[in-house]
Amino acid sequence: MEKVIIFSAPSGSGKTTLVKYAISQFSNLAFSVSCTTRAPRGEELHEIDYYFISPDEFKSRISAQEFVEFEEVYKDKFYGTLKSEVEKNWQENKVVIFDVDVKGGVALKKYFQEKALSIFIKPPSVKELEDRLTERGTDDAKTVKIRVEKAAEELTFENQFDKIVVNDNLDKAKAEVFKLISEFITQK
Repeated sequence: MEKVIIFSAPSGSGKTTLVKYAISQFSNLAFSVSCTTRAPRGEELHEIDYYFISPDEFKSRISAQEFVEFEEVYKDKFYGTLKSEVEKNWQENKVVIFDVDVKGGVALKKYFQEKALSIFIKPPSVKELEDRLTERGTDDAKTVKIRVEKAAEELTFENQFDKIVVNDNLDKAKAEVFKLISEFITQK
């Protein structure tokens, strides 16, 4: 069963919370650890949350065509999905779950097509998103402003996803995600 589930959203929409919830509910889901060149945030760990690598190593892996998709989100801040990560999980009969930015989500859906369920997690509003990012306390005010501006642009991509889940109530969003995943993984 070679299937993937793609979660994308503007930063601060609750995407990672919903991905962690999904993984806790379905034993056959495997988180796809992405590569990034940014520094770890908070308590993030290498090989658990991301493969933290240098921009030079990332560029060398691009040249070697090791990525399903990748993007330079900000100057020298790359994110990407390794082909080897997907293959490893499929060999273990797992459904691969991705937690990626919006452009990465669109690229993954194009790559995997009918093998993929793409879910866009939408914040109730841009203002709510700004409040969440500020309360998170992991970024300074300038970074929050940049993320909010980027989020407004990312919201224009929502219609390129199979499903949209508005995260205005976490329990409701969890129930919706559970239903979507249940239906997808039981499809033949």
